Amino acid sequence: MSDFAAYLPGFLAAYAILIVAASSPGPAVAMLLGIATTQGRGAAMTATLGIASGSVLLNLGTLLGVGLLLSQAAWAMSVLRLIGAAYLLWLAYGAFRKAVNPPVLRPGGADAPRSALALFLLGFGLQVTNPKAIVFWLAIASIGATAGGGMGVIGAFVLGAFVISFACHGAWAILLSSKPIRAAYGAGRRWIEAALGGFFAFAAFKLATSET
Repeated sequence: MSDFAAYLPGFLAAYAILIVAASSPGPAVAMLLGIATTQGRGAAMTATLGIASGSVLLNLGTLLGVGLLLSQAAWAMSVLRLIGAAYLLWLAYGAFRKAVNPPVLRPGGADAPRSALALFLLGFGLQVTNPKAIVFWLAIASIGATAGGGMGVIGAFVLGAFVISFACHGAWAILLSSKPIRAAYGAGRRWIEAALGGFFAFAAFKLATSET
């Protein structure tokens, strides 16, 4: 137990960065807005599980040095940026399509239902194709929170990171699926979906043209 306590300061420093990253509005929150307002809380929480699982993959990747390798290989990061931009453009297309033909909300939030697997993969895909998320994980890895630790320390760190990611994005999912938010979406869903489409398209452009 005393050995684990020695890693606590590093854990707290790394988790502080993760909380900022997971709580800040961005493409993941925009995606959750679209899901929560049209399909309800359960669907948004399923997508949140996908996002948190994607964070686990990035976490393990940085711990294994894959993230560092990507950061040093310009061509690899360029490919990853293009994949991420394409994914964001696909989300933009979906939002613009809803803006042209706004979904009619039902009380149960069951409009255009997706399967649980599709929702999970939607969140997972968004997270693992986002180079900005990799940058955050590289910053976390630079702290060396698990340096010299065994499988127990690494497992505890990864589990804690998963809980934080799920909790932060889950809080957004709960907020965005609340009745006031859904009512606001119902009143202006055409403009909200158009704004989401514009945001995703702008994010795709910035990502594709980014130098880092």
